[in-house]
Amino acid sequence: MKSILHRRLLASVAAAGVAGLALAGCTGDIENGGGGAGGDADCADYEQYGTFDGAEVTISGTIVEVEADRLIASWADFEECTGIEVEYQGTQEFEANIEVLAQGGNAPDLGIFPQPGLFQRLARGGHFVEPSADTQANVDEFWSEDWKGYGTVDGTFYGAPLMASIKGYVWYSPAEFEENGWEIPTTLDELDALSQQIAADSGHKPWCIGLGSDAATGWPATDWIEDFVLRMHGPEVYDQWIAHEIPFNDPQIVEAFDAVGDYIKNDDYVNGGLGDVRSQLSVPFGEGGLPILEGECSLHHQASFYEGFWGEGVTVAEDGDVWAFLTPPVNADDPQAVTGGGEIVGAFDDREEVQAFQTYLASDTWANNRVAEGGVISANSGLDPSVASSDLLVQSIEILQNPETTFRFDASDLMPGAVGADSFFRGIVDWIGGAETQEVVDEIESSWPAE
Repeated sequence: MKSILHRRLLASVAAAGVAGLALAGCTGDIENGGGGAGGDADCADYEQYGTFDGAEVTISGTIVEVEADRLIASWADFEECTGIEVEYQGTQEFEANIEVLAQGGNAPDLGIFPQPGLFQRLARGGHFVEPSADTQANVDEFWSEDWKGYGTVDGTFYGAPLMASIKGYVWYSPAEFEENGWEIPTTLDELDALSQQIAADSGHKPWCIGLGSDAATGWPATDWIEDFVLRMHGPEVYDQWIAHEIPFNDPQIVEAFDAVGDYIKNDDYVNGGLGDVRSQLSVPFGEGGLPILEGECSLHHQASFYEGFWGEGVTVAEDGDVWAFLTPPVNADDPQAVTGGGEIVGAFDDREEVQAFQTYLASDTWANNRVAEGGVISANSGLDPSVASSDLLVQSIEILQNPETTFRFDASDLMPGAVGADSFFRGIVDWIGGAETQEVVDEIESSWPAE
């Protein structure tokens, strides 16, 4: 393992639209001006990248607020040791605007893409330059073939993986579980039985959910659907669904929708401390689980990255304020299967300093630096799990690094953008609003682009 960065830099964040991604005169930038905070980096780990005089690299993505601060801190030593100034610009409108910027020749040097489907569309449009041999060597050394495949389009490698998350965690209060004698479920049937027990015994709705996310409202419920497709029908059906080898309205997908609907469209189960079923659409996803801290609900389905939303002073531990278990399988002895997300870094320019920075982001050094800053994980095999900021994230890293784990990337992120980032989200909004399952899946299926 390489040196670990423990400094944290402060940066400002502002929401931005298309202009927020423009690389000049932007008031919505998150900037890290040149070369680290303390001038005390051990540069031995950075000699391989070379040294530069007055070079600048621009990089953009959807990462904002405290996570952007931590991201910026993760390359401070790289800046100090190489002389490359990295300017990061974060906006939640990145996915909506990056293709327009690329077509107009105004893209940043590098983009951080949370949706492989969008990344692959830009690659097929000829917008990326191929990474250097050093970047590819890092990916071959530290990443699985599956992860490399997310950045590979029609046999050509274009982008390196970055961070990761495990989805399908169910957050809860250990103290409340102990006080009531509730057991962690080991099957989906036991999860439903637990929900019924909480509804009957606690005086509050068992689940609290937030689906609000501006133009992407509804996406947290797509994670529920994906978890249930994988657990109920296995990885082969999951892969067929993503590839459209079975239609979106296949009976197996309908079955998963209805199983999820038994929870999130159930007036007896949601929306603890927040309102009725429809309230899920107006509650920001980052606030969805917080009623657990007030004893107003008991369960919240959200990814490993939700650790960062609990707030200062909240202990994430088995005996802490909150902890989480994975959505269980159909049968207790089924193999571990999880869905997850991550990012792919693509380059729009092949200048030497851009290649050096892309190579660094694909390294074990960067992975350890970033995870040590807190709040995230990576599937980089050179990552030391012990540097993670909580026991839950240590566990998540170990799950990703376990060769026995069946891991599948978030389905909506792999589907064509017209589906995964549009009609699927809109379908969830209609579904929570009262539309029937068959009506929703038929409409989503009709939006699938023609071959």
